[in-house]
Amino acid sequence: MRQELVARQLDEQIAARFPVGQRLRVLDVGTGQGTQALRLARAGHTVTGLESDPEMLRVAREALSTEPEGIRERVRLIEGDGNETGVHFLPGSFDVVLCHGVLMYVREPDAMLAGLARMLAPGGLLSLLVRNADALAMRPGLAGDWAGALSSFDTDAYTNRLGLSVRADRLDTLTRTLDGIAAPLHAWYGVRVFTDNVPNDVQLPAADELDRLLAAEDKAGRTDPYRRVAALLHLCGVRG
Repeated sequence: MRQELVARQLDEQIAARFPVGQRLRVLDVGTGQGTQALRLARAGHTVTGLESDPEMLRVAREALSTEPEGIRERVRLIEGDGNETGVHFLPGSFDVVLCHGVLMYVREPDAMLAGLARMLAPGGLLSLLVRNADALAMRPGLAGDWAGALSSFDTDAYTNRLGLSVRADRLDTLTRTLDGIAAPLHAWYGVRVFTDNVPNDVQLPAADELDRLLAAEDKAGRTDPYRRVAALLHLCGVRG
């Protein structure tokens, strides 16, 4: 669900900023299993994936190995983290930089974000997917965990589905940060408005119902006030 919604939003922003058919240089920081990296490579773009977890890197490389040669040639996977972009790449090397599901593990993200912005060519797109600190009470509240909901109002810390204590971000704070790193916010979306409490192991509904679910999530993620209580925020900044 998350990957599909983010893919739709990202494609919309790419289509609005770049000529149809242009092959973009994409950096995917925290590429994980390579879902977005492989999808963009299949669309014709050149993708560099940066991943600090050796196991995730192994999974991504395994997935890449099953792709046709033409797609494999467009993907480069590197072990490293988002704080090391200046070690691996020259400023302005990419048209699009993705950083999805990474900031929650970074205690002080501003320096890393500034480094990511420096990787963008003028007019380049920075795509961030973060946990929404302004909606942390929604998950426990909808589950009937009133103590958990009350404790979530005045914090940016939460425990994720892996059982790890991590950090969420606020839209207003990130908007100011993006302004400060010369990649001001251009558009933002909510992700997982209605489905955040659905367990990971629940099977997807039938095709027609899944289409309606995705349509509802997509609409809510673009519409106030719904997108403001989404579990995740997808922010798109543009390098000046």
